[in-house]
Amino acid sequence: MTSAFTFVPDIPADKEAVIQSQLSEIERDYNVRFLFAIESGSRAWGFPSPDSDFDVRFVYARAPSWYLSLKPGRDVIELPLKDDWDINGWDIQKAITLLLKPNPVLLEWLSSPIHYRWDAPACKRLRAFADDYVRPIDCLTHYFHLARNTWTRNIQGETEVNLKKYFYVLRPVLAIRWVRAHPDRLPPMNFQDLINGTDVDAALQDRISDLLRAKAHASEVGAGARIDAVDSFITAELDWASQNFPKKQTLKESTREDANQLFRDLIGYKAL
Repeated sequence: MTSAFTFVPDIPADKEAVIQSQLSEIERDYNVRFLFAIESGSRAWGFPSPDSDFDVRFVYARAPSWYLSLKPGRDVIELPLKDDWDINGWDIQKAITLLLKPNPVLLEWLSSPIHYRWDAPACKRLRAFADDYVRPIDCLTHYFHLARNTWTRNIQGETEVNLKKYFYVLRPVLAIRWVRAHPDRLPPMNFQDLINGTDVDAALQDRISDLLRAKAHASEVGAGARIDAVDSFITAELDWASQNFPKKQTLKESTREDANQLFRDLIGYKAL
């Protein structure tokens, strides 16, 4: 690796104040406790545009008695989309259930570089559980479909493309590359971390740097010409992934019980 990509996440103070206020309203209105609330989307991924939205995601817990009901309650909280704000999250029961599949989205949230709320002991346990029970190769199918769908819908066959869509393909493709390079380490959310942790050659790094600079000064609909070197990298990684999907593993009963205990601990349940 000849150079390191850097990214300093920046949430303007006035914007964070609005986010914190809305999170406090959620806590009060829904009677929940945040385990974490983070920024997802391009502002955390590492390729924001000047007019990028704020994508706030969170995982929360309710009082133990809420879960002891014959009628299951709603396990998501979603605020209406308004202006620059996209704020929603999952109940911890839903989050751990999805983690067992596994769901790379939750894994990414736990590696976000931008924290609005962060219960350090709880997040440490969630990360440790993910490291112990989720194989990076199990994330391959998710990243393949994420990249391929955007590629076929927005780039393949086009001569000029939306720069945002290029990065929406490149990030999951770099996650595929990460899985190849680090079979024992889960891929991070951030685009720059993905590049720095993989063997992307210097020439391709330069082209990606050019794209990053262009997107940083373009609107969400900024467009540019396709780049052969980037396209070749994308198609090569998609071809590799398509031939290396992991075999579905049966969830061990011991893993399920460890997940159950983690859930009980995080909601504060005490057995009689």
